[in-house]
Amino acid sequence: MILHQISPYIRVAMDNTVERPWVIQERVLFDYELLYIMEGKVIVTIEDVVYEGVRGDIFLFRPKQRHKIVKVEGQRLRQPHLHFDFFYSEDSDKVKVSFRTLEEIGVDEHTWFREDIIDKMPIPLSSHLRLKNPILIEKMLMDIIYEYETKMPFYEFKVKGLFIQLWIQLLRENYWHLNPHLETNMHALMHIKQYLMHNTSRKVSLDEIAKMSGISKHYMVRLFQKAFGMSPIQYHQLMRVHAARHLIQFTTDPLTIIAEKMGFPNIHAFSRFFKTVEGTTPSFYRSSKN
Repeated sequence: MILHQISPYIRVAMDNTVERPWVIQERVLFDYELLYIMEGKVIVTIEDVVYEGVRGDIFLFRPKQRHKIVKVEGQRLRQPHLHFDFFYSEDSDKVKVSFRTLEEIGVDEHTWFREDIIDKMPIPLSSHLRLKNPILIEKMLMDIIYEYETKMPFYEFKVKGLFIQLWIQLLRENYWHLNPHLETNMHALMHIKQYLMHNTSRKVSLDEIAKMSGISKHYMVRLFQKAFGMSPIQYHQLMRVHAARHLIQFTTDPLTIIAEKMGFPNIHAFSRFFKTVEGTTPSFYRSSKN
């Protein structure tokens, strides 16, 4: 997954306020920009699609993507923003922020265009996102700007970590936006997870989980799979193996006793289950214990 490879470089991080009429004419960027509307309104055109930006909105401009920004008159505009690369490279500190069209950019500067990897993300971030939780995003963004501007020792590493947290939160916001039925049922789904985590010493059935959650069985399975990437039973099996592994590694109980504590009729059934889920036998963790 490309998220595992990200090592961001923050080129610009600033909180900008504009009182007067203000326009950024159509341009393309070499890098990425996140623009957050903290106060005021803007009209943003991205590849001929027009958006109205209000407080709590965030825009993503991608490399080579045509866009234009116009401040709505009569309102103060506050627009914290970041310019960044997803991957640090040797020329990252040489790349400038562009205010030109693609046609105006010199041939020698075309090497500055960053690779656009947004569509390779598990959930590609939209060009315009109306945030459900703008206060959290706002705080994360302002923390990055503070670190970048104050330049305390090792700030470069700090802003990398803060940016990754911000990006993951934005991906989650976008995920909920694309899957509103999951957000509506998230409290029930988290309750199911807690129930499965606290019932690892026995086998549970889908009928039991559905009755406990108040969601029909088949719909519950689809929701859980979509939200967490596995079925409720698969998740419960993982939790049972984790609990068993903890007992194997951190107690001196015989494996037969641990099998009994985990609700298995005998050591053979326990071993088969453990190997199916974990890919190895329970004795592997006992023998590797120091």
